[in-house]
Amino acid sequence: MSKIFRFLLLAGFAAVAGLIVGAVSGLWSFGAFGGDGWDGQAYKFNAKGWSGDLAIGSRDAGPYTRARIAKRGLLALSRDETIYFFRDRDDAGDRLVETCRYRLTGGAMPARWWSVTLYAEDDFLALNDDNAHSVSPEKISDGADWQAVIQPSRPENGAWISSKEAGPFNLTLRLYNPSDAALERPEDIPFPDLTKIYCQESQS
Repeated sequence: MSKIFRFLLLAGFAAVAGLIVGAVSGLWSFGAFGGDGWDGQAYKFNAKGWSGDLAIGSRDAGPYTRARIAKRGLLALSRDETIYFFRDRDDAGDRLVETCRYRLTGGAMPARWWSVTLYAEDDFLALNDDNAHSVSPEKISDGADWQAVIQPSRPENGAWISSKEAGPFNLTLRLYNPSDAALERPEDIPFPDLTKIYCQESQS
C-alpha cells in the first residue's frame, strides 16, 4: 500500500468521522436525544426552577445557544433589550402538563416590562381560542405581589394562562429592558414560584 493511498484513506476516515461528530453534535444541540432538562441540556444559569443563558441575543452566544434559539424561534433581541428564562417543571420538579392546575406567584420584576408565556410541547402557542397565552403587568392586580393560575379552563376571576390543548408545556419569562443589577447578578432576580395545586385524574 503506497504512502499516498494510506494518506488518502486516513484523510477519508477523518472526514467521515468529522461529519458524524458534527451531525450528532448538531442533533444534540436541537434536543434530539431527549433528557430531563430544557432541550435535554442545562443552560448556563439556573435559579428557582428557571434556566437561562445571558448570552442569548449577544455576540457571546455559542453555536449550541444559537441552535437552540433557532429551534425555539425566539428571534432573540439583544440582552440589553430582553433576557429570557425558561422552565418546563414545577417547584416540586414535576413536568408541566395540561391536566394539572398551577399557581404562579411573584413580585416586582427588575425590568421596564415583563411577561410569562406558555408554549405547548411543539414550542408554539397552544392551539386554543382562549386568548390567554401569557400574563404581564397590565393583566395582574398588583405588580408588587401578584399571582396567576395556569389551567385549561377560565377561572371565575384573576389573572390566567390557559393550558388548554397544550399537552406537556413550558414557560418563558421575558424581562424587557432589564436593570443593570439583573444583568450583572441574575441570581438575585425574584423569579416567580410555580406551585402545583392539583391534577385531574387520568381517564382510562
